[in-house]
Amino acid sequence: MLGNWTKTFVLMAAITALFVAVGGAFGGQSGMLMALLLAGGMNFYAYWFSDQAVLKMYGAVEINAENNYGNNQFRNYFNMVKELAEHAQLPMPRVFVINESQPNAFATGRNPENAAVAATTGIMQILSERELRGVMAHELAHVKNRDTLISTMSATVAGAISAIAQFGMLFGGGSRDGENRPNPMLGILMIVMAPLAASLIQMAISRSREYEADRMGADISRDPKALASALEKIHNYAHQIPNLTAEQHPETGQMMIINPLSGADFSGLFSTHPKTEERVRRLLLLANQY
Repeated sequence: MLGNWTKTFVLMAAITALFVAVGGAFGGQSGMLMALLLAGGMNFYAYWFSDQAVLKMYGAVEINAENNYGNNQFRNYFNMVKELAEHAQLPMPRVFVINESQPNAFATGRNPENAAVAATTGIMQILSERELRGVMAHELAHVKNRDTLISTMSATVAGAISAIAQFGMLFGGGSRDGENRPNPMLGILMIVMAPLAASLIQMAISRSREYEADRMGADISRDPKALASALEKIHNYAHQIPNLTAEQHPETGQMMIINPLSGADFSGLFSTHPKTEERVRRLLLLANQY
C-alpha cells in the first residue's frame, strides 16, 4: 500500500514539475506561478474525475445484473466480475463494456470503493470464458493494488502536458533582453520534451505494475495458464486491429492489459508494458503451484 502511494506522490510531483517548467519556459516567473496553480487544479481534477473522463473518452457503457441489454455475453461478463471480486475480497466495481473490435480491458478508479472495470466487445468475442476470467482477475488485481489511481491520473495529466505545451507556444516563450518575446526554438523543444518526459514517467511505473497484476490476478483466478493464453491472443490481435480512441489519446495506452497502439512493439525504457513473452513465461512458472 505504502509503495503505491509513494509512487503516486512521486509521479504527481514530477508531473507538477513539468507543468512549472513549461510555464517558466514560456512565461518566466509569472508563467511558472500560473502553471503551478493550473497543475494544482489539474491534480485535483485527475484524482476525483479522471476515471469518468477516461470511460467517457472510450464510450464505455455501464451494465449490471438487470441492465445488460439482453446480451448473454454481457450477463456472463458481469457475473464473472462479481464472483472474482468476492473471491478477491473487493467491493463490487462498476462494470463497463466498450464497443471496440480490438480485444483489450482496463481498470480505473481512485480506490477499490470507487473502482470500475471495462472490457471491449472484441475481447469477449476472441477469448474463451476461462481466458476472459483470467483477464478480469488481472484487472481486479490492479484495483486491489490501487494501481488504478496511478494509471488513470497519469494518463489524464500526461495528456494535458502536451496540450499545455502547445498552448504556451501560442502565447510566447521565455524572456530575452528583459522582454517577454516568443522563443520558437525553446517552444519547439518544450513541445517535444515535456510530453516525452511525462511518458517516460508513465512507462517506468507501468511495467512493474503489470508483472504484479499478472501474479495477483493468477492468484485470484487460480488459473495462471488461462491468463497466459489470453495475453498471447490479445497481443496477436491487438497489433492487427487498430483502436482509434487509443491512437488519438496514446497516454491512455498504459492502462490497458496489452498496449493498444499500432507499432507499439517497443522494448526497454520506451515500453509501457513488459514483453508479452516474458509475462507468459512467468505465468506458466506460476502454474506449477496450482
